[in-house]
Amino acid sequence: MADNHALIRGDHTLQVAHQMPFEGFGNPKPAVVMVPILMRPEPTVLLTVRASSLREHSGQISFPGGRVDETDKSLYAAALREADEEIGLPQDKVSLLGYLDFYLSVTNYLVTPVVAKVAPDFVMQLNPDEVDEAFEVPLAFLMNPEKHELHSRMLRGMKRYYYAIPYQERYIWGVTAGIIHNMYERLFTS
Repeated sequence: MADNHALIRGDHTLQVAHQMPFEGFGNPKPAVVMVPILMRPEPTVLLTVRASSLREHSGQISFPGGRVDETDKSLYAAALREADEEIGLPQDKVSLLGYLDFYLSVTNYLVTPVVAKVAPDFVMQLNPDEVDEAFEVPLAFLMNPEKHELHSRMLRGMKRYYYAIPYQERYIWGVTAGIIHNMYERLFTS
């Protein structure tokens, strides 16, 4: 993977752009998220708030997703499994649109974002062990680059940069906002 690191986007690209050191790639853990686009008259993107009881990233806004299991037949299968486990999204309500660029997180996960259309009549069933709540954001709002803000904070004694997309009372940031920003760039600037 080191030979292809220039093709991997993520938290490290913001640090390098701001002349901040990046420790390298090591052996990232494979993960997948589904970017579910509900096909309403005005399409929306479904986001979750991770359960406050979780060890990692509790209370953060995210896409349905998680680690890729060895039993998953494909990345798409892993995304479907995770979305079903977290929000009760049945496979017959989903249609694959495609994949976005890999996203490497500062916590060393190599995330594959899977973009999918979701039937608007799907009924959510949140898994309380993984998700506290879910909400929708208009796709047009998320694809407006004026809403993508560059923020920074101190982490492990170093200033770290990340994208943030405030929406109403919500604060979408980090990997989730980075993936949304990459989706915007893929769709509108390529």
